[in-house]
This record gives sequence, C-alpha cells and structure tokens, in this order.
Amino acid sequence: MSDKHFHHKLYVKKNIDVAFSPDTLRKVESILSHYPEDQKKSALIPVLQIAQEEFGGSLNVDIMDYVASLLNITPIEVYEVATFYSQFYLDPVGKYVIEVCQTGPCAICGGEDVLHYLEQKLKIKVGETTEDKLFTLKAVECLGACGSAPVMQVNTEFYEYLNLDKIDDILETLRKESALPKPEKQTWKERLS
Repeated sequence: MSDKHFHHKLYVKKNIDVAFSPDTLRKVESILSHYPEDQKKSALIPVLQIAQEEFGGSLNVDIMDYVASLLNITPIEVYEVATFYSQFYLDPVGKYVIEVCQTGPCAICGGEDVLHYLEQKLKIKVGETTEDKLFTLKAVECLGACGSAPVMQVNTEFYEYLNLDKIDDILETLRKESALPKPEKQTWKERLS
C-alpha cells in the first residue's frame, strides 16, 4: 500500500477565521428570523449563497463550518448541500461561470457541440478556468429548459437556442462587460431586500 494519502478538499481545513461583516450578519439574521428556531437549516441555501459571494466566489471547509455553526447544524449537512447543487463552488472560479446543460434533450439538440466549441474557444476543458480568471466552464445536469435546447447559464443569466454565432456574441459581450466596473447594486443585499 502506498504511503500517499488521498485528501479530499472537504477534509482540508485551513483553520482560517471566517466571519461575516456586520452588515452581512444582520442580513443573515434577518433571513433566519423567518424560520422557527429549530428549523434554521431551512435557510441553508440562501446563507450559502451569501457566504459564497462574501468570501470570494467559492466555499471552503472553513466557510462551510462557519455556516454550520450559524445555523446550529452539523458540518456534513452543509457539505451535502454545497456538493449537490451546481450553484456552489468548492474551487475558485472565474468571473463568469459558464454552465452548459449535458442531459439528453440538450445533447440531442447540440449541447455537446456547444460544450466542445466553448472548450476550443476558451482553450480550457470542462472544470477549468481561463488563465485570465475570466471564465470557468462546467457541464451540469438539466437547466430546466428542454424545449429551448441547447442552453447554458452564465452566472445568473440564461441563454437558449444556442448556436456557434450566438456563443461568439455572448463571449464577446462578456469580455466587454468584464472591463467595466461592477455596479454595487448587483450584490445579494439588493437581490434579497
């Protein structure tokens, strides 16, 4: 047997002090106030979304453990949700996360071609991020738009009836937008208010 041990990223704790800013903590407490004391786990998804945004775009063990402590649940309950939903990232991601549907209807309508074209265009493979940290490419299960396949989602924007020209236009627009300063009004604080 090898002396090398496999350490999954969920077991790599860096023991970093993690805490929400006072404004963010107030918002989380406001969200928690909508649930009975013994049902705080019901707020897990919105709290994870806030944590991911507050702490740089991805979740690590220290962040997930912090969320667990706020909700008074076990860390494994947080890990289960964070690893199940494609909206949560355990590795750092680019500014734009491109998620391409890979299920049957999209595949039949050209979803696999879309994925391969994006790999060629961005010069990365699925699961990778471009060198400039602008794009991360992911293949995901159903995005819920089988009737308008092939589809992809970029962050929270949805794109349907994709073809190669449309993909080129989308990437060009995103590159142009990336040079603009991020409007402050696009944070969770305004979305959840």
